[in-house]
Parts: sequence; structure tokens; C-alpha cells
Amino acid sequence: MDVTPLIALAWAYRKQCYLPVLGLRNSRKMWFAPYQPDTLLINNRFGIPEPQHKNSARLFKAQSLDLILMPLVAFDNKGHRLGMGGGFYDRTLQFLLQRQQWSKPRLIGTAYAFQEVPQLDNEPWDVPLHGIATENGLQRFK
Repeated sequence: MDVTPLIALAWAYRKQCYLPVLGLRNSRKMWFAPYQPDTLLINNRFGIPEPQHKNSARLFKAQSLDLILMPLVAFDNKGHRLGMGGGFYDRTLQFLLQRQQWSKPRLIGTAYAFQEVPQLDNEPWDVPLHGIATENGLQRFK
């Protein structure tokens, strides 16, 4: 699902947006870099565009964000998601599984309604979504 219109709306409301960037080659976690209309995007090692970052001091951990929109392959009505199989989001957001109350950032999957499946297997390391945004609207879980 294309989130470009949502990003443009966020900018119109003067919200700061960030895009995920992969860590060093041996890292299996993501960081988040500021994204503005003039940000130069370069393809990462998987061919996915991400902001060019020359200075790691301008990279942020997921804990500092309020909301993360997450792409996915499939989802179910319990907030489980099937990603692309790399586990980057689950490893990056693992800290949320230990939190009992405060769950910043909120995790919203972005997908088309046809990507919903009756049930997905849930592994102990899977970090569930708080909601899903499709062309039919927003559905909250829990």
C-alpha cells in the first residue's frame, strides 16, 4: 500500500516523518532517519529506498517514535502480521514485548483488505500490531 499521501498529510500538519534504514551489514535491526520532501533516497542492500544518512547521530531508535507504519504481506484480526521474512521489524521492536503498560510507538500495519487471512501462526518473538490501515479504514486490535 502506498503511504505517500499519508506522509504528505503529515507534512502538511508539520509532523516529522522518519523512514527505516538498515544498520551495518552484520546488524539485523533498523534505525529511523528523518524524511523530508528533499531527502535523497538510496537503495539499501535489498534494493529498498531509504534516506541517505552520512551521520549516525541523525539516526533514531524506534523507542523515540510515536507511530510506525509497517508494510506486510498478510495479517489476521488478532494483530499478527506476516512480513517479508527478514525479521527486521520484530528484532527492532522486541522491547515492546517486555512492556506492560506504555507501548510507544504504536504499530499500524499498512495493507489492502484482501491481504487479511483467517489466522496466522504466532511465534514468541512476533511483535503484534496495534491496528491495521486498509483502503476500508482503520481497524484497532486489543
